[in-house]
Amino acid sequence: MNSYTAADAGYESEENYSFLEDHRITAMIKPANYEISRTKKYKADISRKENMPYDPDGDFYTCRNGCRLYACGINERKSFSGYICRETVYRCRDCDGCQYKAECIKGRNWKIPEEERFKRLSVSRTFERQRKECLERITSEEGIKLRVNRSIQAEGAFALWKEDGSFRQFLCRGQANVYAESVLMAIAQNIDNLHRRIQNGKLGMHLYEV
Repeated sequence: MNSYTAADAGYESEENYSFLEDHRITAMIKPANYEISRTKKYKADISRKENMPYDPDGDFYTCRNGCRLYACGINERKSFSGYICRETVYRCRDCDGCQYKAECIKGRNWKIPEEERFKRLSVSRTFERQRKECLERITSEEGIKLRVNRSIQAEGAFALWKEDGSFRQFLCRGQANVYAESVLMAIAQNIDNLHRRIQNGKLGMHLYEV
């Protein structure tokens, strides 16, 4: 893998995935729901679309009660940078008398009475595909190795700056000055890393083995 970006769950978004795809960079981003999706509580939550069978031919979901949620529209969300995310809205046509309604349609601040509510889902097919592909990559042998090294290299550098170097805030004002200060810190960090690698005989080793 020649070009990739390894990042933690805070950077996962359709916009970021799409940016990397457009620039032919392989994403190694941990899904935001990676940890919670492995819990029993998550897997037992019938309100989540991940726990509803999806029929791609008929383009509908099936809820716990056996009712189908069909596509009824498209929502578009525009980010601050101008990226447009298109989500397909799915809606159940009949939730009346459903014994699972309280578990399926959650929320405390509803203005609509429970008997008048209908189950709705919003799904971005682009994001669903991107997350699935990325999950397969990060759980592979190479993906695990890259994630471990990201933690060592990125988090370790922050620890050295903040704790060992007592760097708690930038000393300059203005975007250009702050950028220049961060570049100087990065250069100092790289020189320190190079020195330690020379001392330990680890030149040429870019990744630590798991």
